[in-house]
Amino acid sequence: MPLSAEEQSAIAEARATPRETLRAVAPGMERHLHSAIPVLDHGFVRVVDYMGDDAAIVQAARVSYGAGTRRARDDSGLIRYLMRHWHSTPFEMCEIKLHVKLPVFVARQWIRHRTANVNEYSARYSILDREFYIPAPEHLAAQSTVNNQGRGALLEGEEAERVLRVLREDSMRAYDDYEAMLSTEGQQGLARELARMNLPMNVYTQWYWKTDLHNLFHFLRLRADPHAQHEIRVYALALCEIIRDWVPAAYSAFEEYRLGSAQVSASGVACLRRMLAGEVVTQADSGMSPGEWREFAAVWGLEG
Repeated sequence: MPLSAEEQSAIAEARATPRETLRAVAPGMERHLHSAIPVLDHGFVRVVDYMGDDAAIVQAARVSYGAGTRRARDDSGLIRYLMRHWHSTPFEMCEIKLHVKLPVFVARQWIRHRTANVNEYSARYSILDREFYIPAPEHLAAQSTVNNQGRGALLEGEEAERVLRVLREDSMRAYDDYEAMLSTEGQQGLARELARMNLPMNVYTQWYWKTDLHNLFHFLRLRADPHAQHEIRVYALALCEIIRDWVPAAYSAFEEYRLGSAQVSASGVACLRRMLAGEVVTQADSGMSPGEWREFAAVWGLEG
């Protein structure tokens, strides 16, 4: 169960007692407050609090650029201009605080985004639950032969069953030993801060994670990308749905200029200009390495 009975009770109480406020609220985000979105087999993402909306981005930008911009473009157009030209500070006026439950190995990827405030569940003081991430069969893949960070063909049949069995049995065995070390009959058990080191990377942890919208967009640009690892990408995609409801104009601009865009190098721009002029350009005379050329060709639908 993603949420404990105590957490569900606290959430139900919070949702049953709304408070009056004079601050700006985003109706789409209000629907997400205190509601946990299930992710993976035991994880979730839950909005605890937020500050700001699309109007807060515009307000901050007009402080910088002057009131005259209101006559030049509407709010959505201004937000798109800010995103298109990489003006980041107005997006920092919006903040979000999340409660996330995730496997430890996903948390170690996530924490690399250091532009946030984080407080993680402490296994020094508390005992971790017997909950482990076990991949669904459709996400159980072999190591890629061309990408050291990626997955290749799916494992099937007896090999898939063997791997899943090993993952389950090793996880349970490690937790059994964890419990045994914590509580030794007739003797004082091992300290929690030491016993935890025996647990595998697929055990679940939880944290509160607070960041601003600019840095959240950077997180999503990397982690919602199709090339990101599946286990962190599903969290990013859940967040995308939340952010779309919170700041629809900003998220639309983010989709247009970040998620759905392609970065082109100076060499790539030069090649495109030559191609538009009717010239045939190959990797050999493109000024790009073979790897760069493959990526360039894939984006523009060229023959490798």
